[in-house]
Amino acid sequence: MRNFIWSLSLLFAGISISFAQTNGLEKGTYLSTNKGGKIKLNLLDDNKYELVFYSGGYEIKGDSLVFLKSKNTVDNRFDLSFVKDKKAKKIKIKFLNPSYYSFYIGTQKGTETVQYQRLSDIKAKVDPDYIKTDLDFEIEKTDFLYLVYEDYNGKSDVNKYTLPKDVSEVTINYDSAILSDLNLAGSFDKNTKELRISDQAGKDPLVFVNEKEEKPVKAPTVVPIQTESISNWTYPGKDSLYDSYGSAVVDSIYNSLPVDTTAVPAAEYPLDTPASYTKYDFKLKIEDNLKKALESTKTANNKFLVVVVDSKNKSAKEGFNAFVKEQETQTGYNMYDSYNALYDTYNYYLAGADDKKWLKNNKITNDPSVLVLNGNGDVLAAAKSDLTAQQYQFSYYGDFYRKLQKANAFLSIDKVLKNKKASDSDLIAAFNKAALLETSYDYDSDYSVNDPNSTEFVITKTALNQKEVTETWKKLIESHQKDKAANMYLVETIIKEIKNQGFTKQLFGTDRILNDTDFLAIDYLLNHSEDIESNRTDFNNKQGEIHSVGNVVSEISDALQQNLYLSQDGVSGEINKEKINSLYKRIIASGKGNFDVYRNYFYYLGQIEEKDGSNTTYLREFNAYFDSTLAGVSPIEKLDAIFSGLDSSSSYSYDGWNSFKLYHSDICNNAAWTVVLKPQNSNFIKDAIKWSEYSLVISKNNPYYLDTLAQLYYKDGQAQKAIETQVLAVKYITSDVDEETANQMKEVLTKMSNGTY
Repeated sequence: MRNFIWSLSLLFAGISISFAQTNGLEKGTYLSTNKGGKIKLNLLDDNKYELVFYSGGYEIKGDSLVFLKSKNTVDNRFDLSFVKDKKAKKIKIKFLNPSYYSFYIGTQKGTETVQYQRLSDIKAKVDPDYIKTDLDFEIEKTDFLYLVYEDYNGKSDVNKYTLPKDVSEVTINYDSAILSDLNLAGSFDKNTKELRISDQAGKDPLVFVNEKEEKPVKAPTVVPIQTESISNWTYPGKDSLYDSYGSAVVDSIYNSLPVDTTAVPAAEYPLDTPASYTKYDFKLKIEDNLKKALESTKTANNKFLVVVVDSKNKSAKEGFNAFVKEQETQTGYNMYDSYNALYDTYNYYLAGADDKKWLKNNKITNDPSVLVLNGNGDVLAAAKSDLTAQQYQFSYYGDFYRKLQKANAFLSIDKVLKNKKASDSDLIAAFNKAALLETSYDYDSDYSVNDPNSTEFVITKTALNQKEVTETWKKLIESHQKDKAANMYLVETIIKEIKNQGFTKQLFGTDRILNDTDFLAIDYLLNHSEDIESNRTDFNNKQGEIHSVGNVVSEISDALQQNLYLSQDGVSGEINKEKINSLYKRIIASGKGNFDVYRNYFYYLGQIEEKDGSNTTYLREFNAYFDSTLAGVSPIEKLDAIFSGLDSSSSYSYDGWNSFKLYHSDICNNAAWTVVLKPQNSNFIKDAIKWSEYSLVISKNNPYYLDTLAQLYYKDGQAQKAIETQVLAVKYITSDVDEETANQMKEVLTKMSNGTY
């Protein structure tokens, strides 16, 4: 019933419903089979009908009929279905026809703060042209999923769901159950005995069956573990649904095209307690001359200056002040209850008589016009229009801000390359600015307006020579190899670059394998790893700036892993296996080899075979890790100690304890299974048995693990023990084991028993 919008007046208005001429359609009561199951169609004897949408109790008090309110419950209108895949690294979300409703999706790992995103933000990011009806995107693995519908009456339905640990896909449908007038038609299928009612277009019909008929079997319903209706539901950074006068802010949903999908932490409200909204009292500082306005803009690395030229308009000052007040109000709502530089992206200045010379020097002849400058006074965009026509562009969530960032990055690097007097800090700042752009941008597609007289913004375009940029970066890295202290801006830029998210990706849109400059840059990170760790918290929290540098060793490990993925995807370049092995061993030898490093290292080694087809290097390295880290008494306690010490940036710190345990039992079983499969690995049979036994201590009665252990016992000459273990493997086969594998396990047991294994 996604697009089937009715009006409550349907209950009382005289609307004609025409039915197709059919045989077998009886008078009586028909029940809707659509999600919700609350609608009844009564076909009465006198050719009248009743559509019953609401029911409940009533009381008669004197001459009054009083309808009793329902109990304080909230319906679950979200319909979820799951697909499971233990190998999936992310969760695919398919939201069916989100339309224009105000939906939010939240994720929560364990007891951490819920991370919310507006669905329309995601839509504008992954499908900016609104080509698809449904919305498809991915999220990181998580424990709980929150789905929120925000209505214009100030009420929000907040639903919390537990996700299966091996879920790979979630399909979400929302039953709006919102009604309005339509020209209706109906038809009866005598084979299925279903009555279908829809509008004349025949879309999204309501389906009814006679209440006498046997009710169809319903699929199991996914029920939220908590459901609450919250007045004025919110979270930090969320756009207000209402303006300062209490009116609905429709423009924020329909006209703004948000692109930022970075989730903002929500306040930790208990679901049984209404949330209250606190707006930060944000004030813009409006300067009285252009020089001061530029200086104020330059001090913040994420701001631009909007210059309004409107000298012929007598009410320009009044309109400018009203615009500034509105921007302050909206920015205050975005910031929630304290200042956040993330949303403070523009300064504003109304040009006056003293600015005529500057305008002439910059060839600004249009009046009115709106300009956007960087802190250095460079014009990044210009529109031949007044401020009112461009007001919608200056939302933090708008695409325009991202276009300006990219234009500014191109211009900054171009200017610093051409400036022979550019300082080292100028170079780092320019590369850092480009590295912090969003990875999804396509430079060419961002700038569709080229007419200099357009009333829309024309963005400044700058051409760059990729070879020159690459050479300059190489020289910059080489010049910093002997630094005594880490330059955190350089550190951040290096991390982005080696993870294929940096300036090369942003400026030129190319993926590549790690090169010699990257390995030299990684050396810089490792040489300063302790200094970086001691400074990164302060750097990430630097006032007026936005940074997110993680644990440097984990960041390097992730970069090496990303490099492997790129090579598997066919990206040009050849992996330098020798250097990658050397880096992993260097990290491990330094004692800084955390869980993420080992996990990525073993995955990397698992892709490599020796010349004789064995996995000697992998098995030798894994055995050393097993003996030093996992083996011994109280294996669960050992794992718990490792889990407790995970860095907050580690994916398993929020995937949860059960996933963390499963990883270790799986990797032990998988390593042992390579010994079963390949005779070349036979030297590791004794070691493989202890790995396999360990996997069953962590995850008891797993038929896959039992099958591995049984075959290892048999290869080790322990036939009777092997048969006993294989009997258990067959015993614990469940529906989760595919038929082919189950048959193979049974066949192995038969062969072991008759001596033909």
